[in-house]
Formats: sequence, C-alpha cells, structure tokens
Amino acid sequence: MARSRFLPDNFTLMLLTTVALASFLPVKGQVAHFFELLTTAAVALLFFLHGAKLSRDAVLAGIGHWRLHLLVFATTFILFPIVGVVLRPMLEPLVTPQLYTGVLYLCVLPATVQSAIAFTAMARGNMPAAICSASASTLLGIVVTPLLVKIVLPQAGEAQHDALHSIGKIMVQLLLPFLAGHFLRPFIGDFVKKNAKVLKVVDQGSILLVVFTAFSAAVVAGIWRQLPLVALLGLMLVSAIILALVLVFTTFISRKLGFSKEDEITIVFCGSKKSLISGVPMAKVIFPSAEAGLIVLPLMIFHQLQLMVCAVLAQRYARRPETPTLDDDKGAAAKASA
Repeated sequence: MARSRFLPDNFTLMLLTTVALASFLPVKGQVAHFFELLTTAAVALLFFLHGAKLSRDAVLAGIGHWRLHLLVFATTFILFPIVGVVLRPMLEPLVTPQLYTGVLYLCVLPATVQSAIAFTAMARGNMPAAICSASASTLLGIVVTPLLVKIVLPQAGEAQHDALHSIGKIMVQLLLPFLAGHFLRPFIGDFVKKNAKVLKVVDQGSILLVVFTAFSAAVVAGIWRQLPLVALLGLMLVSAIILALVLVFTTFISRKLGFSKEDEITIVFCGSKKSLISGVPMAKVIFPSAEAGLIVLPLMIFHQLQLMVCAVLAQRYARRPETPTLDDDKGAAAKASA
C-alpha cells in the first residue's frame, strides 16, 4: 500500500533516528574530532557531485528569465528574512529565544535544488528556469547567507562570527568542490548521471553525518535540558505560518505580474524552499558546534513541512488541463482542412 503524502518520508525518518542516536550516544573528544573531519570530507564530495551533475545547457536555457529569477531571489533572501524579523514579537513566544534564532537562520538560507526541481517537474512548470534559479540560489547563498546572518542575528553565534571569515570557509568547503565537479563534468558527467543512486547516498549520508556531529555537540552542551516539548509544538506552528505566508505571496505576486502558469509554478516551488543540504553544513561553519544542533532543528522541521505541503500543491497543479502548443494548433488546423 502506498504511503500517505502526509507521513514522513524515509529520509526524515533517518534524520529522526540520527537525532535519537546522537541524543543517547553522543561522540566526544577525539571521536568527535574524527567525525568532524569525516563530515567535512563527505560534504565536499556532495557538492563536487552536484557540480558534476549540473547541466550547463539547462542553465543557459533558463538564464534568460531574469524577471523570474529576480523574484525568486527577492523572496528567498529578502522576503523570508523580513517575515522572520517582523513576526518575531508574535512568533518567538511560541518557542524559546534559542529556537527562534534557528528560525531566523532558516529565513536567510538559499533555496533547495532537488525538491524545487522535482516539484516543478511534477507540476509541469518551467524546468529550465527552475534548474537555473535553484542552482544560482545555492551559489549565491554561499556569500549572501553569512552576510544576512550578520544583519539578522547580530547577537548570535561566536559573539559574533566574522562574516568574511565564514564566507571564506564556506567557499573552500562548498563552492570549490562544486566548481571542481562542474569543470570536470565533461569527463565524469555521464558516470554521475548513470549512477544517480550514488549521489543520493552521498547526499543523504553527508547530511546525516552533519546532523549527528552537530547534535552530539549540542547534547553534550545540554540541548534537551533547554528544549521543552511545548516549544517543539510551537516550532511546528511557526514553520507552518512562515511557509503559508511565502506560498501565498509567491502565488499572488506571480499572477499579479502576469507570469505564465509554468513560470508561476517555478516561482512558487523555488521561492518557498529552504535548503537542508546547504543550511546544515553552513551552520557548522557559522555557529559554534554546541549551538549548531539547536540552530538546525527549525530547518529540519521546515524541511519536512515544505515537502508535504508542496507535494499536495504539485499534484493540484499537475491536474490542470494541458495547454495546447503552437504545433498542436497547426496539427488540429491541418486535420480540420483535410
């Protein structure tokens, strides 16, 4: 029997298992240092493979939709932070101040790539524009996210982290492997494409490693003594409110500006997503290890929520009638005249 779309997917279940494992068996000392090194290597491999997977033709095909990309970037890096900051007096009482720091961090992250493209494809949206927009958002986030953290979270983290130093570390750990993989695409692109399951294993495995090391450090620092159950329930409500506001905005503004239905789909799915793949490694760079576990918890909850809600939306979009193409019109006219 097929699993309900409202139930967590396998990866979310693995995330929950990883958090439980780190809670009961946290690593310390030299073992924790080994896991830190292993995590760094796994994340570098992840971005290397994603760089090799990115098609330059798809990027070039979608790059001309500058109005669409501008709207997606504005939603991702301007609207989200504004919503998080403006609603803070109303939403922070639902959670703890430390958790709301994670909510604000979530708001400054880039868009996700895989799920945004997958949902756009499912809903029959503008695929080239989605690939271009989501990929560009990830690369922009390497520079923009640390700067926004400095603006939105002036009192959080390493009292406070040096934004330029964080950007440098993120570039070394994420951007350089990504660019290396992309430049080597002519040689390894076919292999990566044929072995998509390998990319998925590295993708999920690296995130699980980062979550495990982050939560291990957080557990050692006493995370569960600082986190009441009511705050977790409040965090789910906060995530739902922010996601709903962004989905309504992206749908309304794309229609108001006269975008096609295909472009609207791309704007909705690329503009409403926040990247777990980029966000978790960045948190390890920007924040102290003891804080990173609590910081990424809102992102993990938002990640699952956005998957469930967008799965429903994608299916609703997909049920719309097919739009006749110019070739279809010509074919119908030819049949009518025959």
